[in-house]
Amino acid sequence: MSNRITAARAIVCSPGRNYVTVVIETAEGLAGIGDATLNGRELAVASYLNDHILPLLIGRDPSRIEDIWQYLYRGAYWRRGPVTMTAIAGVDVALWDIKAKAAGMPLYQLLGGASRERMLCYTHADGADIDETLAAIEEKQRQGFAAVRVQSGVPGLDRIYGVHAPGETADDPHTAPIEGDWDTSFYLRHAPMLFEVARECFPDLHLLHDAHHRLTPNEAAQLGRSLEPYRLFWLEDPVPAESQESWRRVRQMTTVPLAVGEVFNSIWDAQQLITERLTDYLRTTIVHAGGVTHVRRIADLCALYQIRTGFHGANDLSPVTMGAALHFGRWVPNFGIQEYASHPRQAAEVFGWDWACRDGHLHSGEAAGHGVSFDEAAAARFPYQRRYLDVNRLKDGTLWDW
Repeated sequence: MSNRITAARAIVCSPGRNYVTVVIETAEGLAGIGDATLNGRELAVASYLNDHILPLLIGRDPSRIEDIWQYLYRGAYWRRGPVTMTAIAGVDVALWDIKAKAAGMPLYQLLGGASRERMLCYTHADGADIDETLAAIEEKQRQGFAAVRVQSGVPGLDRIYGVHAPGETADDPHTAPIEGDWDTSFYLRHAPMLFEVARECFPDLHLLHDAHHRLTPNEAAQLGRSLEPYRLFWLEDPVPAESQESWRRVRQMTTVPLAVGEVFNSIWDAQQLITERLTDYLRTTIVHAGGVTHVRRIADLCALYQIRTGFHGANDLSPVTMGAALHFGRWVPNFGIQEYASHPRQAAEVFGWDWACRDGHLHSGEAAGHGVSFDEAAAARFPYQRRYLDVNRLKDGTLWDW
């Protein structure tokens, strides 16, 4: 075949958030765009791409997506892990973008066509206390959202994940990790009170909650049972995600729907959870789990066990990942819900996209490829800024799960 990859590069920019973007060009004049962003470790992925992976692509046939995926995964010997799988995902999504553009069709058509016309999404509402949280939920409902992730400050704790400090936004730069504090007993008393009031005020909304890996299996079971009366759409990450056997205890003790997987990088991370039906939704994201090629396999395994997708979609994933995820969600038969946190204002100066959020649902768009473009000249105006995710400590100073 005459068509070959002629250029490939990874570009780091920071239009409100740091993003790693992969650009692959072909002899036929097509360019594919991929996302390889790993929040807080962006430069590690950029180096893996520019110094190791991308030089190997020059001269290869871009249509051989499966072969290139296997080459990058098996050929490295050191398999899996967030840096490797994020780098592979950046290449994989760019190649799918090229293939769909060459075919003149949107990516979801190339995957097998639409299973639905739109995708239910959820957004975030948080507050320093219950009253502030209720006001935030009301605002999201006014904007048309039918599903909202609810997080609240906990009395006695100064700062916890999912709740911004006064005057702070999610896009404020952090040049060193911010340290939160934690006490599980405070949280287990507070969470049921929050959701009792939230359900009374919003009887028809889908309410979701993220425990962020902080609980033991028994603590998670207590939380799940206490939240059952309030009909949560899901309880996310109640125990550490990598401890798959811990989920048996949680599943045995509560009927609240469970979600997990945004930190997973491969099908093997989730295999036990899926085959034992220990979760209801899998949140593995295209950018951190090897791209469309690998996540398709994960979703197919989930379908065998009646588990739905619930992809991670925070705004530290670039608009490219959202575009690819929505085409994937348009096709995948066992779609559940898509997380949606709007991107920083400056991102629109660097990326263009045809996906949209309307009336609490996401729409994939009909442009050829995944529908997201990247302006390298504009990206140069937003250089990389070092930033970190938070860390978390118990009240006695012990470092804890964040």
